[in-house]
Amino acid sequence: MSLCIVILAAGQGTRMYSDKPKVLHNLAGKPLLAHVLQTAELIKHRELFVVYGHGGELVPEEMGEQPVTWIKQEEQLGTGHAVQQVLPHIPDVDDVLILYGDIPLITHGTLEALIKSSKETGFSLLTTFLDDPRGYGRIIRNANENITAIIEEKDATEEQRLLCEVNTGFMSIKAELLKRWVSLLKNENKQNEYYLTDIVSMAAKDNVAITPVIAESDVEVRGINNRNQLAEAERYYQLVQAHHLMHHGVGLSDPARFDLRGELEVGRDNEIDINVVIEGRVKLGNNVTIGANCYIKDTIIADNVHVLPNTMIDNAIIGNGCRIGPFARIRPDTTLAEEVHIGNFVELKKTDISKGSKVNHLTYLGDTHVGSGTNIGAGTITCNYDGANKHKTIIGDNVFVGSDVQLIAPVKVNDGATIAAGATITKDVAENELAISRTDQKSIANWKRPLKK
Repeated sequence: MSLCIVILAAGQGTRMYSDKPKVLHNLAGKPLLAHVLQTAELIKHRELFVVYGHGGELVPEEMGEQPVTWIKQEEQLGTGHAVQQVLPHIPDVDDVLILYGDIPLITHGTLEALIKSSKETGFSLLTTFLDDPRGYGRIIRNANENITAIIEEKDATEEQRLLCEVNTGFMSIKAELLKRWVSLLKNENKQNEYYLTDIVSMAAKDNVAITPVIAESDVEVRGINNRNQLAEAERYYQLVQAHHLMHHGVGLSDPARFDLRGELEVGRDNEIDINVVIEGRVKLGNNVTIGANCYIKDTIIADNVHVLPNTMIDNAIIGNGCRIGPFARIRPDTTLAEEVHIGNFVELKKTDISKGSKVNHLTYLGDTHVGSGTNIGAGTITCNYDGANKHKTIIGDNVFVGSDVQLIAPVKVNDGATIAAGATITKDVAENELAISRTDQKSIANWKRPLKK
């Protein structure tokens, strides 16, 4: 028999107070639904279905290309009704695993245990125990401890609300049984919805035993229904990642103030200060230090690099022994070779800088090549955009560029040239030339400053 996975993702999420479908709200930089899909993909299955509804086509559009079959629930009439939309596409002989697009922390191990347990009776149910079970459906067991029903809180008696074992919603069940029971669901409850949980009492009535599986942690089965719960899930997720990194040798000044929103590959003896955000795919070599309040995205950083506080690096390659920051911004398609220094309030875009060059202060280089051993003075900019097109600036080896220089692209400064401070360069500069463009300085004796009237 093969397995079909069904992810229910049609809920509106009214308590998020957002026009965006709940499953598209981000956890660690990607939608809640993306986390569930990522876990589902680890399980061997025949087909994966996602039931969406609220927000129309926004959910499949935002998720992009995914190896799933999208099923639209035109009216949101409850979880039972949502599952009903998928059942015509599932053969009777299959098993069905039910997941939820707003429960992103569910683990692969727990789901595999749930699937394995369902082989015994054809029906397994994931439960957990909560100190405060408010808002959850309660698990009803008989004198033999067999599960006989799930009572939603709004329909529960006061005595039933005292129960601490709750339904997580996750189940693994034979398609033949699921189809039979879902077809019998009724909406005779306070919500006027078709509850999928009602099939539990139907199973008990048909003498089909339900195999209970208790989640290892109640955190992994917590649903996201409001902004507070989303923030709590974010912090838990980040702490798990932080402790995983520390276990593999990364030094984190404070794991509670670190965010990984993607994948981080690390070498040895790396130190990361507080409030650092890593996004996308980032690779750190050995002996890398990252100062406080840095943002690094889709970047490769080699050995012995020092990233000083308040620096942003996006889609760049940083060579051995570089020093960057503080308050530097490295924009996409920038490559720094070995031992390059980038200082405070320097911005680079689509620029490659060769070995040992320095850009230390208050400078913008865009669409630029800088050779080795070159020094770029404070306040220098490459004027790479003419209002319609971008142009290239080429600066050779061992060039000295004075402060407050404008290089009007396209322009080439050849090896060994010197650009005097305050120059505006519109023509190529030959090797070992000094380029100056200044008006003569004038002095007026006995000058009187204007006075306020």
